[in-house]
Amino acid sequence: MVSLTLLSTALMGLLVLATFVAAARIGGQRAPGVDESQDTYTAITRTLSEVVRTPAVWSIAFVVLALGVGALVVLSVGNFAFVEGLSGSLLGVLFAVVALLVTGFVFLGAYFGVRGRGLGNAHGVAAGSFAAGLVFLVLITVQLLVGVIG
Repeated sequence: MVSLTLLSTALMGLLVLATFVAAARIGGQRAPGVDESQDTYTAITRTLSEVVRTPAVWSIAFVVLALGVGALVVLSVGNFAFVEGLSGSLLGVLFAVVALLVTGFVFLGAYFGVRGRGLGNAHGVAAGSFAAGLVFLVLITVQLLVGVIG
C-alpha cells in the first residue's frame, strides 16, 4: 500500500511539473508585428495538424493500438515461461492502457462536441475535463463498492 502511495505521489509530482513547464512555454507573449510563419510553435502545430488530419495516420494508430492490446492480453493470460512472474503486472498495464484509451475518447468526444457547437477551445477543454473527471469518479465509486483494483 505504501509503494502505491509513493508511486501516486511521484506521478502527481511529474504531472504538476509538466503542467508548469507547458504553461511557462505557452504563456510567453509574442511581440506585435512578428511574422507568424517564423514562429517554431506555429510551424510545429501546423505540421502536426496536417499529419493528424490524414486518415492513414488514424488507421495505422488504430492497428498499432489493437495489436498492442492484443499482445498484452496474450502475454498476460498465456502460459509463457519468460513472463510467468510478470503476468499480473502485464494485466494491470493492460487495464491501465484500456482505461486511458476510454478516458481519452470520452475527453475528446466532449471536446469536439463542444467545439462543433461553435464554442472555443477553453469551453472544449472544460467539458472534456469534466467528462474525464466523471469517468474517474465512476471508477472510484466502483472501487469503493466492489473493489475492482487490487
